[in-house]
Amino acid sequence: MNHDYEEKLDHRNNTALGVLVGLLVGGLAGAATMLLFAPQSGKKTRKQIEDKSIELRDMTTDLVEDTLSQVRSKANKFMVTGRKNFKEFKHQGQELALEQLDHVSAAVKAGKNAVQNS
Repeated sequence: MNHDYEEKLDHRNNTALGVLVGLLVGGLAGAATMLLFAPQSGKKTRKQIEDKSIELRDMTTDLVEDTLSQVRSKANKFMVTGRKNFKEFKHQGQELALEQLDHVSAAVKAGKNAVQNS
């Protein structure tokens, strides 16, 4: 069950990374196209490139922060669930050990009684 969760988390992380790379490549391609087909002065074009690159940087920063926040949240949930499961398994193991200890004690008593009675 945890393996499936980890696979989904990895898939989401890979998807987020793909989106980031796509944004970056798309932004660079758009900037290059704008430079090649700009019908305006170089000064105006440079200003547009600067504005668009700032906009792209801000969008990328926001997306990275959002992705990191989601990853941290999922990792935190995963850790809490793991700790809870560990405590449950530990408790079950302790109960099972006590139960087996009771069986062994009963067997030892029965063995002692059998030796004493013979």
